Amino acid sequence: MPFFNTYDPKLLDNVKHVHLIGCGGSGMYPLIQILHTRGLTLSGSDVEETKITESERAMGMTVTLGHNAENVKGADLVVYSAAIHDDNPELAAARAHGIPAVERSVLLGYVSRMYPMTVGVSGTHGKTTTSGMITTMLELAGRDPAAVIGGKLPLIQGYGKAGSGQTAVIESCEYHETFLHLTPYIGVILNIDNDHLEYYHTMGKLKLAFQKFALLSRTVVFNMDDHNTVDVVNSIDRPVLSFGIEEEARFRAVNIQEYRPGFYEFDVNELDDHFAHLRLGVPGYHNIYNALAMCCCVRPLGLTPADAERAAESFKGTGRRFEVKGETPSGAVVVDDYAHHPAELAATLATAHKMGYDRIIAVHQPFTYSRTKALMDDFAKVLNTADVCVLLPIMGSREVDDGSVHTEDLAAKIPGSVVVDGLESAAAWVRENARKGDLVVCMSCGDLYKAADLMVR
Repeated sequence: MPFFNTYDPKLLDNVKHVHLIGCGGSGMYPLIQILHTRGLTLSGSDVEETKITESERAMGMTVTLGHNAENVKGADLVVYSAAIHDDNPELAAARAHGIPAVERSVLLGYVSRMYPMTVGVSGTHGKTTTSGMITTMLELAGRDPAAVIGGKLPLIQGYGKAGSGQTAVIESCEYHETFLHLTPYIGVILNIDNDHLEYYHTMGKLKLAFQKFALLSRTVVFNMDDHNTVDVVNSIDRPVLSFGIEEEARFRAVNIQEYRPGFYEFDVNELDDHFAHLRLGVPGYHNIYNALAMCCCVRPLGLTPADAERAAESFKGTGRRFEVKGETPSGAVVVDDYAHHPAELAATLATAHKMGYDRIIAVHQPFTYSRTKALMDDFAKVLNTADVCVLLPIMGSREVDDGSVHTEDLAAKIPGSVVVDGLESAAAWVRENARKGDLVVCMSCGDLYKAADLMVR
């Protein structure tokens, strides 16, 4: 079976039929939309029916439930999601019949080259929000961008779209170096933190991956206040645009103030000149940095400061990013957030504390054994800032439980914390114990959102 570890300009030549294994995922769907507009015949398979598979059927795509070797018959190219294992029968059939097969992130690199101006948004934290802001800016400016985003953006009613314009906004994840398949017109680096070290092992190797990403970009937008990012950018020979609050960046936020609890407005200076006045439609001090990254993209994309101002106020967030789900029967407000790293939990809880609620109840589902074990003390320090902490079992995802770390180990470092045995128990505890005046913040990149849905009326 051919493997494509480097860019092959002929990979898509003469490809008329693409089969996608795991087609029901949110990461696959924007790619499917883009390929559909290019006139390709598409088929796919997944294990269950979802709103995404329903939408794919509606566009004329053949979707099969369950994986079967027969499904790849007639395909010129097979694409599989990262969740698909080597022993998948469809992947095995592709090998047996010599059909080229590539992982989703590889195809994303090829698709990104279909657009002259691609914005690749990378960083340990803030990728989805910043991608959503930049997409909003382009959409409201009438540029009809393509987009591949990690969260659902209400403005485009999905996780992405196939735009007819010249631009594409792509959330560019460092996990297993998948962002190195991209060659962005603008490469954004929001920050670099100690995550995915089960793969990289050291911060030096993680920073090296970001250095490679920067070198693949034509222009680099970077956070001047983040020391790891500055280390990376200081070693490259690309045009750069910096943003920040503390340091003397090219785009700097000044005169920062809250216009209502947790929501900020501020002036943006480009060097010493006024660039724009932004009022954010999403809460959280950390979102000032995300908006500044958006401002850096304005001139390279041929937009105006007014486009950034309109986008900042119009952008109300993406799914699972401080998303208000509703109220419990007793009147407590429930929020769902994708935070799964201590720095992200800290930003989310800091935002929550600014909003004037009587109590903050943090509900956390640890994600992956390696991250929980490596960052145990950091998780405990952050979760101790909540008034009440409810902990679920660790969700291993792609990792195997070796028995070396448990939720109870984390709970022992958080006095008064509550350990529950699953999603339903977490929802039941909140419904029984949360009261009016409480803000319940559910934080995980796993399936904790299901418990959040059960908590509300």
